Amino acid sequence: MDAEIMPPKTEDIEIRLLLEAIFRKYHYDFRGYAMASIKRRLLQARDHFNCQTVSALQDMVLHDPGMMTAMLPYLTVQVSELFRDPLYFKAIREKVVPHLKTYPSLKVWIAGSSTGEEVYSFAILFREEGLFERTMFYATDINHDALKKAEAGVYSLERIKLFTENHRLSGGKGSLSDYYTAAYGAASFDKTLRKNVVFSDHSLATDAVFAETHMVSCRNVLIYFDRELQDRAITLFKGSLARKGFLGLGSKETLRFSSSADAFTDFAHDERIYQKRDVT
Repeated sequence: MDAEIMPPKTEDIEIRLLLEAIFRKYHYDFRGYAMASIKRRLLQARDHFNCQTVSALQDMVLHDPGMMTAMLPYLTVQVSELFRDPLYFKAIREKVVPHLKTYPSLKVWIAGSSTGEEVYSFAILFREEGLFERTMFYATDINHDALKKAEAGVYSLERIKLFTENHRLSGGKGSLSDYYTAAYGAASFDKTLRKNVVFSDHSLATDAVFAETHMVSCRNVLIYFDRELQDRAITLFKGSLARKGFLGLGSKETLRFSSSADAFTDFAHDERIYQKRDVT
């Protein structure tokens, strides 16, 4: 006798209906996000907004335009640091930068830039390596409020000790304090670090490639996607990268199961840095 197929839980049905409603109403597409992760965050939102059910949360989202803004922090992960995983940035400094120096101008796409810590990491690293003036950075995210925080470049002083240590371990030259001003419990990063940065809304789930780039850094984003959406994102990166361009992923992410895997070679395996093959 065949094993009995268990019907989906009511809660899971409600979550899929909510994600569909968000897509149809506001054009944010979270339908391809990993179910376990999105469920955990939506249940936190349900409790925070004092809703008895996910369906009640959906009713609020559909009928209160301000709710979508309030919901986005629950749907998007905003956890980052300057020079997070310092060995990743050290590998860029020591292995990738020598290749990038051969180009007269550069474009770097930081996808899923959240509140900007990775953007400033790249800006500082490229300034220290003499590449900043010839580089245009594209910092993209689906969360407009996170992008505004990124553009402001202001972080709590409590975080600066960790940022400073990360910068040192990444092979940083000089002191991180050269790049910010401290006042009133906050560190404000030098506005000149933003002069070559374009902050823009972009969804890896629905939007297309917008520029040819020499490096894409998308770290700790794909782990929240299901396999199909991961594949879509990697295909976007492949389409964006120039020949022999570089792709950096998070420490728990891989190209191994992607349909685009053959378009890349391992460049710095332990740091999850790949290079696009030199093919026409």
